[in-house]
Amino acid sequence: MPRYPSSPYTVQFGPGPVTPAVKALLIANVGMFVVTMLMPSLRFVLGLQPASVIGSFAVWQVVTYMFVHADVMHILFNMLTLWMFGVELERVWGTPFFSRYYAITGVGAGLCTVLVSLLPFGFAQQMYLAVTIGASGAIYALLLAYALYFPHRQIIFIIFPLPARVFVMILGGIALLFSISSQQGGVAHIAHLSGLVIGYLYLRGGSWRVHPLAELRYRYNKWRIDRMRRRFDVYSGGRRGDDIDRRIH
Repeated sequence: MPRYPSSPYTVQFGPGPVTPAVKALLIANVGMFVVTMLMPSLRFVLGLQPASVIGSFAVWQVVTYMFVHADVMHILFNMLTLWMFGVELERVWGTPFFSRYYAITGVGAGLCTVLVSLLPFGFAQQMYLAVTIGASGAIYALLLAYALYFPHRQIIFIIFPLPARVFVMILGGIALLFSISSQQGGVAHIAHLSGLVIGYLYLRGGSWRVHPLAELRYRYNKWRIDRMRRRFDVYSGGRRGDDIDRRIH
């Protein structure tokens, strides 16, 4: 039977099977969403309010706010992003480092929100009393990490395909514009922008390079995929620019 060469371009929706940490986060977020739907008052107890953190020492809020969402669209966007981008990052990094990165960037974004709320500006005074909820700080950090590892990977933005690095730049610009706005909508965007900055500093600070087991696991998986490609004409992904346009999320 004649064998025809496969196309160098493939379209894939999603990253494949859910990895352990992403699965646990999905269950925790959806479970908390159901609980807060039944008991809406919990959003004010678990959401991040700088006035409560500082005045009442409600320090747990810098963690719990990440698991509370306002409505169906809010949690749907965050969890879809977590699945589509987090799964591949967890495969590259390994579960321990992925979990640590998610926690550090999420909690760090919450702490930055508290610190910024103490500044002597109008928008900061709004933040001091406002309640911030959602996993967007950590989610934006995942997007930043994805753009660093796969800068040329194509992502559909509205209806236009964009390289991952351009996509994240657009999100960062939007977050920055809203964060310096005096409108209420800028409050949550401080967490978004903080997640991007903390994620960048954490990765570029060298922390990801001191995990040889995660790097070894990545190299081993890449070697296996390359073997499969040679045997079955399967195109592999990776951190290099050789996978440009082959997969669209």
